[in-house]
Amino acid sequence: MNSVPDFDDLPPFEGMPKGCAWGVFDREGKKDQVGTLNFLTPEVVRNAALEVKDGILTFDSWPLNAMNKLNIPGRLAAQHKILYIPESMAALPFEQGKSWDDELSFNTQCSSQWDSLCHFQHQNSGLAYNGSNPDREALSIDSTESNKMPTLDHWHSRGCIAGRGVLIDYASYAEEKGIEFHAFDGNRITVEDLEACAAHQNVEFQPGDILIVRTGATEVVDNMNPADLGKMAAAKLTGLHGCEETARWLWNKRFAAAASDSNSFEAFPPLKPDGTIGGMKDLVLHMYCLNMFGMSIGELWDLKELARYCKEKKRYSFMITSTPLNQPGLIGSPPNALAIF
Repeated sequence: MNSVPDFDDLPPFEGMPKGCAWGVFDREGKKDQVGTLNFLTPEVVRNAALEVKDGILTFDSWPLNAMNKLNIPGRLAAQHKILYIPESMAALPFEQGKSWDDELSFNTQCSSQWDSLCHFQHQNSGLAYNGSNPDREALSIDSTESNKMPTLDHWHSRGCIAGRGVLIDYASYAEEKGIEFHAFDGNRITVEDLEACAAHQNVEFQPGDILIVRTGATEVVDNMNPADLGKMAAAKLTGLHGCEETARWLWNKRFAAAASDSNSFEAFPPLKPDGTIGGMKDLVLHMYCLNMFGMSIGELWDLKELARYCKEKKRYSFMITSTPLNQPGLIGSPPNALAIF
């Protein structure tokens, strides 16, 4: 990891803004497809295992249908179909016996998820991480071996995620410090805020950490009242401040990945460089993290129980494992994340 340049020392890449890490993880002429997961070296994983002391586990994925009540336009609500096998497989030439199957249909962005490095392209060039050029045909591949896109199935070729997780419980920190804060007020959590919260929790970051930031968003949705619904209707999402300073901090900390319980990880709506309000195409951290760094973003993680245990034990680091679905060309996936204390 010491050989990886800091943000300001990354070599310029033609047609891309400052801070583009394309090619940094390429080896022996082979284009990298997993980005900052390369920071999860055997040494980092071994050290992460030292975090396991209590034998306690927390599961950090929200139910697949948790967002169904919000009826998000353009995104399929989770559907669970129950099949009675003697009926669904009646055409088979033998007796089935009393048994059941089920089928799931869902949009991978509508509950806890990882975003792959193809989820958000560089808006001017249309390219994704490491110069890949995703389109419907390229993403419809039927095998990982022939998949040239940096999608989540490539995680399985390296064992997915096992590392040291660090929770920055900014929601609790803001409450303790009397900072005006709500998960749906569009608060912008700055680098200064993150460092102050980390110091308050006695957290020291290490290279290869998986950063997890709690805003309380999933808990607001779970316990929604009319006032919260009104805030959600305004489409203001609290998250990390989307700016170059935050991107520089994320890269220089050598995080292997970053996640939050918020809908967009970064604050929405984003600010353009001139300070005016932007739209989805102006998401700064999506561009830097997913596209330019190869740092996967997790969103809508259910962090309530994790935060409770961290606060109880006054310990905010733990081992974390995460295994997305193994589907060639997968753009997003439930994280199946497990924190182990």
